[in-house]
Amino acid sequence: MEPIAVTRVQTLIDSFARKDVYLHLETTNGAYASHFDQSFFSAGAYIRNAHINYKHGKIIGDGPYRVGLELNIGWVYGEGLTHFELNEDGQLILAGLNHEDKIAVTLEISEQPFRK
Repeated sequence: MEPIAVTRVQTLIDSFARKDVYLHLETTNGAYASHFDQSFFSAGAYIRNAHINYKHGKIIGDGPYRVGLELNIGWVYGEGLTHFELNEDGQLILAGLNHEDKIAVTLEISEQPFRK
């Protein structure tokens, strides 16, 4: 993965617009963090292989970045994104790494379903 280059990521987001695609969106602040510190409030969200078709998408911010995808019925967005790659399967992987270089958020778009 490499640090987000806004123009490149916007081009990739645009390339998936108005197509039936699969979305993976996940946030975590460390599912096991509360095992080490019971005062730590652990929260997260996970959705995999949501089948969507977005009208357009936009990356905004000065870094970390927010990526929003406008659907017919609303919006999906991921915030805190710092890195990206287009992998060998043609999947756009966006991730936000925390200060320990651990993934805190990921937003992924693919024309094929993600592996289970």
